[in-house]
Amino acid sequence: MTGVLAHSITYALIGLEPRRVEVEAHLQSAIPSFAIVGLADRACQEAKERVRSGIASAELEWPRRRITVNLAPAELRKVGSGFDLPIALAILGASGQIPRERVIEHAAFGELALDGRIRPVGGVLAVAEGARAEGLERIVCAAESTPEAELASVEVVPVSHLAEAVAYFRGERDPPPYGGRNGLPPEPVLPDLADVLGQERARRALELAAAGGHNMLFAGPPGTGKTMLGRRLPSVLPPLSREEAIEVTRIHSVAGVLHPQQPLVSAAPFRAPHHSASVAAIVGGGPGPRPGEASLAHHGVLLLDELPEFARSALEALRQPLEDGTISIARAGGRALFPARFQLVGTMNLCPCGGRGDPAAECSCSPQRIGAFRDKLSRALIDRFDLVVTVPRPRAHELEVERGEASAEVLPRVLAARDRLAHAPPVRTDAADELLSRAVERVPLSARGRARVARVAATAAALARSERVEVEHVAEALAYRTPREIAS
Repeated sequence: MTGVLAHSITYALIGLEPRRVEVEAHLQSAIPSFAIVGLADRACQEAKERVRSGIASAELEWPRRRITVNLAPAELRKVGSGFDLPIALAILGASGQIPRERVIEHAAFGELALDGRIRPVGGVLAVAEGARAEGLERIVCAAESTPEAELASVEVVPVSHLAEAVAYFRGERDPPPYGGRNGLPPEPVLPDLADVLGQERARRALELAAAGGHNMLFAGPPGTGKTMLGRRLPSVLPPLSREEAIEVTRIHSVAGVLHPQQPLVSAAPFRAPHHSASVAAIVGGGPGPRPGEASLAHHGVLLLDELPEFARSALEALRQPLEDGTISIARAGGRALFPARFQLVGTMNLCPCGGRGDPAAECSCSPQRIGAFRDKLSRALIDRFDLVVTVPRPRAHELEVERGEASAEVLPRVLAARDRLAHAPPVRTDAADELLSRAVERVPLSARGRARVARVAATAAALARSERVEVEHVAEALAYRTPREIAS
């Protein structure tokens, strides 16, 4: 007997890109065995036990034959447990328990529990988008993944148990409709700028950063509010557009950090990794590879608190995405490309002991120790911050104010400035051009630094509702270049 062959269709994720995988199940009269071939990782190989137990728990017949499952193309690495469901469907199709011709009309993606339940897995949105791009109109997945898969504009077949999937393919009954919450999640409660007392210059820099999408660095003694300010930048950023929200949701889904009750990320993401994070954790990597914190902060904010405490290699790895907005991870088996267009916010003390720059404290650091502290940050990285702000210790009378200006009052100005920059950007006057040219020699400014000063000056003009970039706007932008305490 030659055996029986059946197929199911799923997708492997290379970075964020879905690649079609045909799951071939071949049943042959021989000593009963079960093998999975096709460059499957350990999690995928362990599907043998999950699929066997899941089929038995669904009161279906496990074929007492030699079973070979091939994941084609064989040279493409298959990672994760999302192949469980398509493997089970292919085996059931080959054994005649469900119609083979119906199975290949659907994409399938999900993990099988030992009792036959279908568990959600990360990356469903990308898989559903891959299915839609290739003309497949339906995807079978865990019921909890329904809101996420629906974002790809495909018909979702939500199943909670393998028995439901079998009944659907047999035409006996449709799966019960998903009863979870659909649509946009409620707006998250963000830290408000009203909590920040004093620090008018730092607040102004924060507004400039929000309006122009600038990277910024807060430097000063401990306890002056640097981290507090950085955490409040998302509260004055505009909500994501539909296209941006889908893009961010796709990244979070593949990374496995998408909240099940929030299928669509509608607010600018905020990521604040600990300074012990590795290079792979920051920019992405691993055997998959998976997106890192920089990609998870796409269209949002990446806060690096205590910047000099991060590994220098991790910080230097951010230089390329800060310029290009993408991260390319090369492996022997191929390349993964992750979007990473984020706003970088860093905070740091001015010396290891934290006393430098504080009139109420005495710095105990030697010149050699301060020099070593500064060497943790390269000039190339510092040059990529558009706004560098020294944050002094606030005065007593500033802390006696009940509340500062709220984020809700700042956001309309930010939105108006962004609209001007997008549709009618201010043009520099001759006097402003002359000041910028003199600054190149006297500050001095690199070519990158000059371009960043020009961008900040345009943002300042847009916030001022000016049609031209005047001298005062360029002067304000120059005031936010690297101060002496950090540069020297």
